[in-house]
Amino acid sequence: MKILKFIVIVSLLIGSAAISSAQNQKFGHINTQQLINEMPEKQEADRQLQAEAQTLQNRMQVMSEEHEKKFREYLEQRETMPELIRSTMEKEIQEIEQRLQNYQSMAQQTLQRKEQELYEPILEKIERAIAKVGEEHGFIYIFDVSSQVILYHSDESVDCAPMVRAELGIN
Repeated sequence: MKILKFIVIVSLLIGSAAISSAQNQKFGHINTQQLINEMPEKQEADRQLQAEAQTLQNRMQVMSEEHEKKFREYLEQRETMPELIRSTMEKEIQEIEQRLQNYQSMAQQTLQRKEQELYEPILEKIERAIAKVGEEHGFIYIFDVSSQVILYHSDESVDCAPMVRAELGIN
């Protein structure tokens, strides 16, 4: 009987310590997508990405015009061309089409790499600021509500955005 009382008392003490500890835990949330959009670095990254996209688009336009010109020339003269010249022009047109497709694929990959290159430092800066705020204010977790499915959060969950904005120097 004494052992049973002892076990019950120890269990109550451990349970109350766990409850007390759980009540002191701080949880926070932040919308990182909104924060990214507020960063001055993002506007510069967007501008650079747009410039790169425009350069690639201009090159694509030149290639498309070359294709159109060659194709129009072919259509206008195909009835009067000798077979050898006609088949040579058809091959040239097919090669231009293939180059256009390859260029388009390469351009998409180039833009994706450029986007990653430009945005990665911004994301790292935000992650460092969030980690610093979390450590300084004793948060257990800070959830990103822009990428997670959060069905509910209590008013006790702290919006960390103002603290992170201050850490990043954003007004």
